[in-house]
Amino acid sequence: MGLKTLSVLGSTGSVGTQTLDIIAENQANYHLRALIGGRNVTLLAAQAKQFRPELTVISEEALLGELRAALAGTGLECAAGRQAVLEAAALPVDWSMSAITGLAGLEPTLAAIKHGGTIAFACKEALVSAGDVFLRAVAEAKATLLPVDSEHNAIMQAMADGNASSVDKIILTASGGPFRTHKIEEMRAITPEAALRHPVWSMGAKISIDSATLMNKGLEVIEAARLFSLTSEQIEVLVHPQSVIHGMVCYADGSVLAQLGSPDMRIPIAHTLAWPQRLSTGAPRLDLAAVARLDFFPPDEEQFPALRLAREALVAGAGAPTVLNAANEVAVAAFLARQIGFLDIAGIVETVLQALGAPPVPDLEAVLALDGAARHAAQQLATAKAA
Repeated sequence: MGLKTLSVLGSTGSVGTQTLDIIAENQANYHLRALIGGRNVTLLAAQAKQFRPELTVISEEALLGELRAALAGTGLECAAGRQAVLEAAALPVDWSMSAITGLAGLEPTLAAIKHGGTIAFACKEALVSAGDVFLRAVAEAKATLLPVDSEHNAIMQAMADGNASSVDKIILTASGGPFRTHKIEEMRAITPEAALRHPVWSMGAKISIDSATLMNKGLEVIEAARLFSLTSEQIEVLVHPQSVIHGMVCYADGSVLAQLGSPDMRIPIAHTLAWPQRLSTGAPRLDLAAVARLDFFPPDEEQFPALRLAREALVAGAGAPTVLNAANEVAVAAFLARQIGFLDIAGIVETVLQALGAPPVPDLEAVLALDGAARHAAQQLATAKAA
C-alpha cells in the first residue's frame, strides 16, 4: 500500500492541530496535499514547514502577504481567500479532515466531498444547517463520511456489527459543562472566561461555549439524526460527568453496546484516519479502577433550554436547524464579545426561531440565504441588548 494522501481543513484549530499531531507520529505513511488554516499565520506557517504540503491556504485574504513572508525561501506554495480555500479543499485525496468551525466549513467540505474520498467530519454545524444538501452530495459522490465528534464516533463503532436496523435508540453522553450544578440565578453572572473553562475537554472557544449552554449536545442530537437516520425520540441524552462512555446503542433484544475511552479527541481522530484498521496514539489509556464510578442523569432542559430548542428544530425540520445554528453562532460571538449575557444566548436563538420558523431549504442557495437572514435577526437582537 502506498502513501495515503490527506488534506486538513481547519489545521490551526483544536481538532486540526491534534490531527497533525497524529500524522506526525506516523508521517512516513502520509502525504499532505493541502493545509487550510484560519487566521493564525504563525502556526499555519510552522505546520507547512513541518509537513510540506503541496498547497497552504489561509482563509483571510488580507493575511496572504504575511504568510508568504513566513514561508519565504521554503519553496512552498501558498494562497489565501475563499476561492483558494475551495480549490485546496477540492484537491483529490484519500482522506480529508473537515474541521473548520461553524457554517464556514460547509462549502469547503462540499468541495472535498465531490472527489468521493473519505471525509472525517468534525464540522457538525454544516450537517445541522444543510442536512439534505450535505447528505445528497455525499451520496452523489459516493464519498465515505466518518464522524469525528467523540459521541457520534462512539455510536458508529457500536453499530459496527451491521445491525443498524435493529437499533431501538442511541444514547449520547454529555459532561454537563462547567455549570452543571449552577442554579439559573447564578448563571446570569457567568463570564466568557468561566464558560471557556471546560471541566473535561480541551476545545476551541465556540464549542466550549456551546458545551456550557448544552447547545453543543443539541447540535449533536440533530447530527445523530442525520447520520444514523433516527428520530428525536430515538436519541437520548444523559449527563455523564466522567466522560468515559461517549455513546451507547440500545438494540431490540435488550443489548446495550457502549464505547469507552479517555476524554481525548485523538482517539476518534485516529479511528477515522486509520478506518477500518486501528492506529496507535499517545492518548492516555482508560483506567477504570482509577475512575472508580460512572454517574448518569438526565439533563435539565429548564436550566439548559438550548437542548430543548435543538430538539424542537429537529422535529420542525426544513430550515429550522439552519436558523438554530445561525442564530446560535451570532449569539455565542456576542457573548464572547461581552455584548450579551450567558442566558441571552438561548433567548436570542429562541426568538429568532419563533420569528423565522422552518421555511424550505431545497438547495445550497436557500440554506445560505436563510442562514444570512437568521444571522441578521440575531445580530439585531444582540445589538439591542448591548445598547
